[in-house]
This record gives sequence, structure tokens and C-alpha cells, in this order.
Amino acid sequence: MASLYRRQAGAGFGNGQGESARAKPLKRPSQRRAKFTVQAIYEAFVRIWRRDGAQAATTRAVALEAGCSVGTLYEYFPNKEALLSGYVRHTIEVLLARIQSEVTERIDASWTARVRHLVRLSCGDPALDPPYFDHAMLMREDRIAEPKHHLRFFDELSTAWRQALDACPDLPARPDDALVQTMLQAIWGARRYRVLLQEGPPATEVWISEMERLCLRALAATPEVV
Repeated sequence: MASLYRRQAGAGFGNGQGESARAKPLKRPSQRRAKFTVQAIYEAFVRIWRRDGAQAATTRAVALEAGCSVGTLYEYFPNKEALLSGYVRHTIEVLLARIQSEVTERIDASWTARVRHLVRLSCGDPALDPPYFDHAMLMREDRIAEPKHHLRFFDELSTAWRQALDACPDLPARPDDALVQTMLQAIWGARRYRVLLQEGPPATEVWISEMERLCLRALAATPEVV
């Protein structure tokens, strides 16, 4: 079934025939200035992608939009696919960081409030301003990610969910790992499928609200809590 959505790389996606030779960033920024530069590159990449389309988001165009030299961009991203790979990883890191700061460390909130926010973050609630990710990016994932990368991310996200739930002292009962992973698969799988379908029914807010309700009921000692 995995091959159902695989497509051959289209001509013109990158900047040359060697574009797919290394579809991953060369290095990760460690210094503050480097992090600022890479963030500016990601923001420029998304602006062009959204404004002019995927084909227009070449490394040269992104460097110009970001206000840096092509050489500086190439220090981190040798080609466009590496840039997309880095950006997708960036969206994951943003989600994990927000779960940590907005749910796990939110000690002043009830468990129901924390779970609602956890669900909304994981669903990519537009009201929470998640990093941009669209159908065109999803359709190119087979060029930048292997199954092991998806498994690694799911493990990281499962761990983040586990830590967030364990940080709720008023949670009626500690859920087992199977329940946590099942809830997460239901949310993350549906989120990605909705991107594949380019939304579709139900409406986003209706879907997110239903995911909230299902997770709260699964975690509650009694249904009356929700």
C-alpha cells in the first residue's frame, strides 16, 4: 500500500539533475546567529511556496527572499529537497517544543484543559498558528523521508504525549501506552489524511472538537467529566 502514493520526481522540482542526491540538510545550526539565519530561510521558503508555488521555491529564490547569499544557504541545504526535508523536521520540532512548554509545563491548568490543548496542537488547529504544511509538501515526502524517519517521529511524539499526560497530577488514572498511542494514531493519521484530501468533511473545527471529546472520554474515569 505504501507504493500507492509514491510518484516519480517531477522535472523542475529542484535546481538540477543532482537535486535528489542528498535530500537532507548538511548540518543543524547551533549558534544563535546560525539559528536566526536558518529560521529566515525557512520563512522565505514558505512565503515563496505559498505565494508562487512549489516550483518557484528554488534555493536561489529562497536565498534572495531570505536576504542571504546562496553560499550561506548551501552551507545548510545542498539542494531544494534538503531544504524541504529540513523544513519538515522544523515543523516537527516546533510541535514537540510547544507540547513541552504549553502542556507538559503548564502546571496551573486542569488535566482537561491540558488534554484539550494537547489535542488541538496535535491536530494542527489553525487558531494556534501551526507551521505551514500543505498537500504539495505531503506529496513530496517520499523523496525526503524513509519509513524509519516516520517511526522515529511517531516515537518522539508518543513520548511527548506520555510526558504531557504524566505531568497531570489530577488525571483520573494513568493511561497505558497502548491507549496513548491509539489516541495519537487516530489524531495524527487523520490529520495527514485530511491534508491528502485537502480538507473535506467534516469541517476542521468539528473534527478537532470530536477528537477532543473522544480523548477526554477515553482518559476520564467517568463519562460525566466531559
